[in-house]
Amino acid sequence: MPGQNGATDDPPASETPKEAEHGTYRVDLSAPDPAAGIRELRNCEGGSHVVTFTCRGCGSKDTARVVDLGAQPCADHFPPVATAGEDPRWPLELWLCRSCTLVQLGPVEPQLPEPPLAIESATSLAHAETSVKEILRDHPEIAGGVVHEFASHHGGSWLGHLRAAGCRTTEGDERADLVVDVHGIAHEPVVGEMLRLRADRLAPSGLLVLEFHHLLPLVEGNQFDTIRHGHWSYLSLGAVVRLAAIHELVVVSVREVNLFGGSLQVMLRHESAGIGADDSVREVLAREAAAGIDAEPRLTTLHEHAVTAATALHDMLAGYQADGRSVVAYGAPSKAPVLLDLAKVGPDLLPFTVDASPAKHGRRIPGSGVPIRSIDDLRAARPDVVLVLTWDIVDEVMSQLEADGAGWGATYVVPLPEPHPVTTADAVNDAGRR
Repeated sequence: MPGQNGATDDPPASETPKEAEHGTYRVDLSAPDPAAGIRELRNCEGGSHVVTFTCRGCGSKDTARVVDLGAQPCADHFPPVATAGEDPRWPLELWLCRSCTLVQLGPVEPQLPEPPLAIESATSLAHAETSVKEILRDHPEIAGGVVHEFASHHGGSWLGHLRAAGCRTTEGDERADLVVDVHGIAHEPVVGEMLRLRADRLAPSGLLVLEFHHLLPLVEGNQFDTIRHGHWSYLSLGAVVRLAAIHELVVVSVREVNLFGGSLQVMLRHESAGIGADDSVREVLAREAAAGIDAEPRLTTLHEHAVTAATALHDMLAGYQADGRSVVAYGAPSKAPVLLDLAKVGPDLLPFTVDASPAKHGRRIPGSGVPIRSIDDLRAARPDVVLVLTWDIVDEVMSQLEADGAGWGATYVVPLPEPHPVTTADAVNDAGRR
């Protein structure tokens, strides 16, 4: 059985076992856990082993596995096309903490750190500029103040715009008037500890802004491809409220933004500042409660919905092939591997995809093996159908390919919540909701 490092040799029977099997993977009993000891094993009746899991947010052991997408390749590992052999895989599971309601990756530690190969979309860059303008409009006292940003390797930095407004960054252990984390904390294995660090950076009267992909649209929109290795937590507002209280923080307001399929921009302050939650917080919490995303019954439906959508995508592409219609994809995002793997889509149904990042050209989507080429190759191929894997910026993709009348009458398809064609009008309307 493969271990976390891909090794397959079993220890001699005379040795004390250092690993115990659980499904398709093993749990290391000897080495300290890289994520602050989130795993442990428990002997059960009959000598079997059961994995128990300690919440990455609050430390509770009252957790349950709610989604199991099987063994999946590492989402940010794009090997060169010519790389031989199977891509390494790890279990991809979501677990729910019943205490703080944090939804998170289960006991797995991918060991393939990859440098970021993506480039920022125009949508993401525009969002950063707009967000800073709105924050400074709502909190003019921050202009010219001290700021600190916990950066995400996905980009989205606010610092350039904040500096343009006269702000300066912290020096040493200095506390900040504004602390910003834009899609960074979800990439931290131990989210509770990372929230403490952000609270420690915040001045007594300061404002902490957390922006993250919201669990509510993930569940309601069947955005299962956003579940991937490297995204350790899938945050709801309810979970943030509970985790914030542990660190004497309070959520005071919320702004919904249509970025990455639906994100939340959450404003927090120290409890000692004496500022309570406004109506925006209560409204989002009520919607989350109505959707049931803090409990197992609703969350466990994600697997069934994912399989249904993935199967439909395979059947759609097979149907296009049977009809003699050519298909090429746009985008090589980190969410593509799990989508194509669950759909059992490889180069036989999808000859290649294209991406704006030159660093990804000549590589392939892990697992499926679909090659990644330049956007010029898509334009030269003029396929009948363009499958938009970066579905969250479909309006930007269509505008780029159709600019100045350069389109060729292709049908654009997005894969979620179930695969369906989209028109330019659909894309424009979606962009307008941003």
